[in-house]
Amino acid sequence: MSGPVGEAPKSQANGHELSLRAQKGLAIIARSRARYARLVRAMKTYVATPADRERNWLVVDASGRTLGRLATQIADALRGKRKPTYTPHVDTGDFVIVVNAEKIAVTGNKRTDKRYYRHSGYPGGLRSRSLNDMLERRPEEVIRLAVKGMMPRNRLARKQLTKLKVYAGPDHPHVAQQPQPMEIEQ
Repeated sequence: MSGPVGEAPKSQANGHELSLRAQKGLAIIARSRARYARLVRAMKTYVATPADRERNWLVVDASGRTLGRLATQIADALRGKRKPTYTPHVDTGDFVIVVNAEKIAVTGNKRTDKRYYRHSGYPGGLRSRSLNDMLERRPEEVIRLAVKGMMPRNRLARKQLTKLKVYAGPDHPHVAQQPQPMEIEQ
């Protein structure tokens, strides 16, 4: 019943040859099946699994970098969006180490105008600090909060945020992981 794709199949039903119209119909069906098989094969989508992910360690020097621009690129690296194997529901991102967090740069009057709020949970328990105060007290928290604000609000993003390691000075304890410098676009 099946022959080459271009030819009509030569088949006999109860000793009689198929009509020419039936042969053409079978040929069209055979061609469309072959085309469908090619399309199905061509449209397979790669989906990463936790078993085949590759996690690298990247190090970023934050001195002189603009806070928001740096935070977006760190968030993309944590989520794995810089890799061709990116899958939205699987953690395929890298570990990111940020050093010199105290030397981060901001534009305009953000050092005095930008406020960080927290609430104790009690009435009247709203407290706020300026960016300048935060950089003096906890510069690591400034970068962590900026990156957190650029991640989705779900369980996976909270898990990915644990791969961010921020340090105020130039030293970090992750030398054994042999971190590579991360490419930062200006």
